[in-house]
Amino acid sequence: MRAMIRQATVATLLLGSTLLAGPASAQMFPPLTDSQRLVQLEPPSKRPVHMVLDTDTFNEIDDQFALVYALISPELDVQAVYAAPFLNARSTGPEDGMERSYEEILRVLDKLGVSAEGLAHRGSRRFIADPATPEESPATRDLIARARKHSPGNPLYVVAVGAITNVANALLIEPSILPNIVVVWLGGNGHQWPDQREFNYRQDLHASRTIFDSGVPFVQLPCTPVVTHFATTVPEMEAHVAGHGAIGDYLLKIFEDYHEDHFAWSKVLWDMTAVAWVVNHEWLPSVLRHSPIVTNDYTYSFDERRHLIRVVYFLHRDLIFRDFFTKLQKQGER
Repeated sequence: MRAMIRQATVATLLLGSTLLAGPASAQMFPPLTDSQRLVQLEPPSKRPVHMVLDTDTFNEIDDQFALVYALISPELDVQAVYAAPFLNARSTGPEDGMERSYEEILRVLDKLGVSAEGLAHRGSRRFIADPATPEESPATRDLIARARKHSPGNPLYVVAVGAITNVANALLIEPSILPNIVVVWLGGNGHQWPDQREFNYRQDLHASRTIFDSGVPFVQLPCTPVVTHFATTVPEMEAHVAGHGAIGDYLLKIFEDYHEDHFAWSKVLWDMTAVAWVVNHEWLPSVLRHSPIVTNDYTYSFDERRHLIRVVYFLHRDLIFRDFFTKLQKQGER
């Protein structure tokens, strides 16, 4: 019965979805049929999952946790880590944010005892000003090369937890890689949320629009009101992260240093959830939705003729943290 309901739901969603409604730029990308896209949008079943991580690692502290989580998870084969640009109080501009993120990636890898050679790559120096002139970078070159080695039947999972500039640039430079990748992005808010002024989404509107319009197989983890529930506290970090190797002590330190007053304070570790979806999608249930239209005023418009994407609508917070703490403890014992 549940299978019949699921088939009926998919059939309903497919009505009218063969037409890719969007700007003319979407026409440059190789089209996928609905059937092809639905296959790509099924959660990964082969282990380990081939993936790359695109991260604005110095933006705050959740990226470091996500990077560690990915590297210590045997379910994943992390083939590359890309530094993404960002602009906030911790950087003077997108390029500076990318460079600081690259340096933070190196610090985390060093504390894990992982070589950065061939693994860590600098990304875009600026946000996309014109999709007609994408920026090439070590990250885009590496992503294109790795995607070409994969196929629709064995896709490369591109897990992005910052402004999605690097990924959009790679797609704009080499659209032919689109069928070979699945993009898993923590970005934007829920589709019914009043605005989309979420940090990752709003920093590079052209990049966000490229991902939603391109037709690339795409899994979205909305920040508010979904991932906002993935919070933890200093006492929990002290109990389950401290003492588990150099990396455990480092993660506790940056967590404690992030906020002066720890009384009744918790911190959302946003980016870990994107990694968690690839580790075990059952912890983050999702549904198929028509890809929204990115407007210039940081909202969504909707057209049910658009292609389908997968959208996470809930998360089992405790199961994800239990998995991370268990793996970190084993890592610290090595």
